[in-house]
Amino acid sequence: MAFDSIAAHKFRSVLTILGIVVGIVTAIVVASILTGMRQSIVSIVEEYGTNNVYLFHLSMGGNSNNRDERNRKPLTDEDANAILSQSTAIEDIALVNPGIGNFGPSFDDNMKYEGRNYRWANVDGVSINYDRISNLTLREGRWLTEADNYQRRNVIVIGVDAREALFPNENDTAVGKVIRMNGDTWEVVGVIEKRKSGFFGENEEDRKVFMPYRTSRKVAPLRDFLLMVVEGKSGQLNDAVAEMEAILRQRRGVKYGEPNNFDVKTADAFIAQFDSIIGGVGLVAIAISCLGLLVGGIGVMNIMLVSVTERTKEIGIRKAIGATRGAIVFQFLLEAMTLTFFGGLIGIMLAVGISNLLMALIPSMPAKVEMWMIMLSIGVSVGVGLLFGVLPARKAAKLDPIECLRYE
Repeated sequence: MAFDSIAAHKFRSVLTILGIVVGIVTAIVVASILTGMRQSIVSIVEEYGTNNVYLFHLSMGGNSNNRDERNRKPLTDEDANAILSQSTAIEDIALVNPGIGNFGPSFDDNMKYEGRNYRWANVDGVSINYDRISNLTLREGRWLTEADNYQRRNVIVIGVDAREALFPNENDTAVGKVIRMNGDTWEVVGVIEKRKSGFFGENEEDRKVFMPYRTSRKVAPLRDFLLMVVEGKSGQLNDAVAEMEAILRQRRGVKYGEPNNFDVKTADAFIAQFDSIIGGVGLVAIAISCLGLLVGGIGVMNIMLVSVTERTKEIGIRKAIGATRGAIVFQFLLEAMTLTFFGGLIGIMLAVGISNLLMALIPSMPAKVEMWMIMLSIGVSVGVGLLFGVLPARKAAKLDPIECLRYE
């Protein structure tokens, strides 16, 4: 009977479930994008190394512009040596002089080669063990050597974006080419292979240009920031973090009870930080979805009340031949739930179509519709029908059969 009633009023039924459709589409599309983005972040972090710890004097990934942080002293090479010598849970430490051309006039990172420019470079000075600790692989050439670092040579390893901009011909090797940067000449000795994981198809290292750590200190003496990438021993990551914090707190004069004046980040911490960011986006999507479901639920309740009025005589006949109140309630609840079920089903199909369309138009768009989203959407849709169908069902069940049969 529920299907017959819906089929008899097709246009009215479609308008009624429009809010349900909008709510379900919004929830699934946003959830699929956020889920895909999270999986991309997890893949990136895992590819860099889950046993790595990152140490910096400023907050990584947060607000480092407050006065207290601006007054912090950068970490030093001596801090790294102290951690290596005093900690028992640490395998190795890579030193990074990050973004030497990003802050102030200390280094001009505009790269030039035969009339072609690349202005988006992110230049880091790194120790020679950085490639192993960060799981870097090379497409062409070699990595930086101890001789490069000790002699402060002007050699660089570039990312794929710089390679494509300066050496667009894939058949020509970039290795051995000499480019100009910061008013000096630099030899390209290697090209980084693009990582498998990326955020919207991009990775931070696509724009990277790596030079020897000591070279970066020579060419950008005003840029004294130091990022440490610490490789913990297998199964001892928590011990490594605790030991590093204790050593740095002592060396930096942090008193008992005071917060650290440096930042420590693990792979799990980066993922948790991302989760907190997308949590806000998820709440907004839930609010929009709930608004759509509320509008759809009110529409279902309204149309079911109209249906009760239209079918008053039918209700009277059913009661006259023995239908109980429970049977009447069940009939109208089933009709309301069937209506919202179809709304949820249409919403799911549209959401899957939109997600696939987004991935087709933007191949790097991370969007993945998972089974739990579909099942939850169906459950919520049916639940809305159950909730908003109670009032019309109770009204129908309370009708007097004699008055119903008199109704015209």
